[in-house]
Amino acid sequence: MSVPTSTNLPRSGLTSGDDDSLTDFDGAVEILRTWSAGLTPDPDLTVSQWADKHRMLSGRASAEPGRYRTARTPYMREIMDRLSPSDPTQRIVFMKAAQVGATEAGNNWIGFAIHQAPGPMLAVQPTVELAKRNSRQRIDPLIDESPELRERVKPARSRDAGNTMLSKEFAGGILIMTGANSAVGLRSTPARYIFLDEVDAYPASADEEGDPVTLAEARSLTFAHRRKVFLVSTPTIRGLSRIEREFEASDQRRYFVPCPHCDAMQWLKFDRLRWQKGRPETAEYHCEGCERTIAEHHKTQMLERGEWRATTTAADPTTVGYHLSALYSPVGWLSWQRIARAHEAARGSDEAMRAFRNTFLGETWMETGEAPDWQRLADRREAWAPGTVPQRGLFLTAGADVQKDRIEVDVWAWGRGLESWLVDHLVLEGGPGDPACWQRLTDLLGRTWAHASGQPMALARLAIDTGYETSAVYAWSRQVGFAQVAPVKGLEGFNRSSPVTGPTYVDATVAGKRLRRGARLWTVATSTFKAETYRFLRQGEAEPSPRWGDASPPNADAPKCPPGTIHLPDWADGEWLKQLTAEQLVTVRTKRGFARLEWQKLRERNEALDTRVYARAAAWIAGADRWPEARWADLEAQLGVKRQDGPEAGAATAPSVPTRPMPRRRTVRSSYMR
Repeated sequence: MSVPTSTNLPRSGLTSGDDDSLTDFDGAVEILRTWSAGLTPDPDLTVSQWADKHRMLSGRASAEPGRYRTARTPYMREIMDRLSPSDPTQRIVFMKAAQVGATEAGNNWIGFAIHQAPGPMLAVQPTVELAKRNSRQRIDPLIDESPELRERVKPARSRDAGNTMLSKEFAGGILIMTGANSAVGLRSTPARYIFLDEVDAYPASADEEGDPVTLAEARSLTFAHRRKVFLVSTPTIRGLSRIEREFEASDQRRYFVPCPHCDAMQWLKFDRLRWQKGRPETAEYHCEGCERTIAEHHKTQMLERGEWRATTTAADPTTVGYHLSALYSPVGWLSWQRIARAHEAARGSDEAMRAFRNTFLGETWMETGEAPDWQRLADRREAWAPGTVPQRGLFLTAGADVQKDRIEVDVWAWGRGLESWLVDHLVLEGGPGDPACWQRLTDLLGRTWAHASGQPMALARLAIDTGYETSAVYAWSRQVGFAQVAPVKGLEGFNRSSPVTGPTYVDATVAGKRLRRGARLWTVATSTFKAETYRFLRQGEAEPSPRWGDASPPNADAPKCPPGTIHLPDWADGEWLKQLTAEQLVTVRTKRGFARLEWQKLRERNEALDTRVYARAAAWIAGADRWPEARWADLEAQLGVKRQDGPEAGAATAPSVPTRPMPRRRTVRSSYMR
């Protein structure tokens, strides 16, 4: 049976004799149509156009499942299109806040490369474990929900599919996912496309082989002008932040939006978001042109009419940089009211404020590690008797520093907002080789200190350093029990997810016998607590406190102090104050030229600072950073303390840094008072 030849079919390459033979069977028209479609080149799409046409968001990985719409986050259009092969830009830097759509933009680029411009791609997460999680939660749904990608990446269950947890093969290319902590993964293959996500969380060195960003970018050098490198991150600490360093070397683009009232173009700044104190629900943005208020609902139109503008000249013309805060988050995601509320909650805690600046404003945090002047601290000392707890102190912790010939212990009282008072300073002579010294430390666990209300108070927790004579510390800790004692190990560095982690079960040697998992060890980010201590010491003038036995009643009204204020007694001598201020934070350069912050001694002895850090860690371990208002009220009730400040004071107590939930511990209500 002869099938008529369609007039729309291409004639190229066919002779008149061939035409009859090719169409003289069933299905010939469909075959020719398919052949013709195969010769038609793919449309020349940008990454944003591809995403709008082909990207589907899965309910497993998105709060707004369905077809992806660039119009939802208009500011991402230019960033994505810079990643298109038609754009000459080679390096795109994006310093951003959380919840602005950056992750999905990076995934759009991955999908575009698989479908439209195949080539070897390297996607790097901070760790291999996070790369595996990202593969399961982001990349697998990206492929599964987009038919065009499913056709090109075979299911993982297929034999020889080339689809594994960390590797996705497709026609013309491969996607390799790895962690910045794996040097092997970073130098595994050349890559035309490199996606470096959350670079500020990368370790300083990958398996001691060098900077992970440098190692990864070296994979793309053979592709010359055809390469694309996308660096994305929420920033961390000024001077250490990789993404800030890259952004400052770029043209530093800001997203300018028009005022709905006067059309003045401006980029959104946090200091122009204003609200009534204590009422974040009143937050409104104030135009820098006409000073009129801009309501949240105007944001959608403002974003649609916005544009990226360079604010400086880049050192490298092939690099462009973008900065975006959460103020631009679309309506329905992160509101200005929530940003204002987060800022109110962060007040009183520098670590919480650091997290706010990083995650909400997309800006770095400036660590100020300059040691306070010990003489100024001496002038601000207050009057209370040694061994007594001032009125607002609600529980006690101690820090113990083990030296060759002694153990030094400082006892600190803590109140709301992490306000603190030095209660006692003890030097236990003898050192770790003297059983009598350990016995005196044991006796300290059962001792009580008198509160201003007359109630006796015991230690909630004692943290002891394991850096010197580790075996002796473990042996003593096992003997007295870990309920009241926390062996700690200090680690430097600010890029830790929590100031205290643990406990970790470690091997211990007791009486010459090795006990597997015989001790519980807590890891302490000493840099974080040292910086916090110095910030707290610089907070205003200390509140005057009545001497023990003075005519002033214990709950007499007194000036309020900022949360975190450190009160020092007049019996703390100059030597102790010098030890408390014995270090400073300095920026040092590594051999490869990278900056890092390091604590350096100004004086040889620094025991007072160390014991303060350990006592602060003990307060964290006890849970003070996470206690609800009811817990503080319960401690006040036990001591008969009348609350002096307003009802909002409890809100001042904020976690030291964003922390993982700690396992619940059984607590005894009367454990701090006896």
